[in-house]
Amino acid sequence: WNHQNIAELNRVSAWIKEQMRLFGIPCQFQNYIVNRQNYRNVVCSLNVGGAEKVIVGAHYDVFGQVQGADDNASGVAGVIEAARILSQEKSHLSHNVEFAFYTLEEPPYTNTEYMGSYVHAKSVQAQRDKIQGVYILEMIGYYDTALVQEYPVGLKWIYPSHGNFIAAVSDIDSRGLGENFCAAMQQLECQRLVAPSFTPGLNFSSHSNYWNYDIPAIMLTDTAFYRNKNYHTAADTLKTLNLEKMTQVIDGLVQTILK
Repeated sequence: WNHQNIAELNRVSAWIKEQMRLFGIPCQFQNYIVNRQNYRNVVCSLNVGGAEKVIVGAHYDVFGQVQGADDNASGVAGVIEAARILSQEKSHLSHNVEFAFYTLEEPPYTNTEYMGSYVHAKSVQAQRDKIQGVYILEMIGYYDTALVQEYPVGLKWIYPSHGNFIAAVSDIDSRGLGENFCAAMQQLECQRLVAPSFTPGLNFSSHSNYWNYDIPAIMLTDTAFYRNKNYHTAADTLKTLNLEKMTQVIDGLVQTILK
């Protein structure tokens, strides 16, 4: 499903749209053109008549010719499962939930205006006062109890050496989202990283495009290549993921949104 295989990207996005329809959540394709080719996000709305909304998102494209089980099928599965649960808990929601599935997050489009999340963030900027927060699921499936965890410079003295936690990454303005999410995590350890948005390594995913428009957003992640050495290789397969811990992350996210 990489950027060169548009037919496969279209197949996957159509499959996502149909899955969400089965939950009673209508979706639209958000189409845009890059190099004379048509690409599309999938944007779905669970409306309960609230004045405000939260956004839950993940990118569905992969890097190169790999399966991308953690990066980022795990995030896509997490958004779909959260949508399934929230559609059943609709009566307990006080605000609308928008589910966004992005294309073109991987190279060569990372950190460009062609990222699906950039296109989506730009499209909702006028509503930013109504957006309580954005939750980006970026690799949530890989865990290791061994002392394998690596970090950007300076962080290893503060955070665990094991790789058995989920991280909630936020900028200063979004720190409340990370605090609420970690408070909702019952079984799996949750670590918060709060840093200025210009900190190196913090802008590797979709969340930073919302920061650019002053919309609070956090990234929920297993820390990608700082832990998972299968990152962007053929070894990133389903059998390397911990589905039980993924479930715990999704449950924590659902509880955060319901509260």
